[in-house]
Amino acid sequence: MRPNFEAMTNAELRAYALAHRSDEDIEALRVLFDRRSPDSEAVWFHPPKTKEEEKEQFELFMKMADEIEGKNKSKS
Repeated sequence: MRPNFEAMTNAELRAYALAHRSDEDIEALRVLFDRRSPDSEAVWFHPPKTKEEEKEQFELFMKMADEIEGKNKSKS
């Protein structure tokens, strides 16, 4: 009987997938990968067309990096 992968936590899925590497069934990996949402928080920067756009993008990037760093420091 197959485990209920949908009910497993990400840690449980990862452990199961690592323990069953040689199996043909990759359903655990599919469920784990389906849970990922890498683009949900992504910010896309297009190549700047002018020096002013380049400066604006750089300033925005630095602001975002500082905010993330601040969040990471407050978690620890």
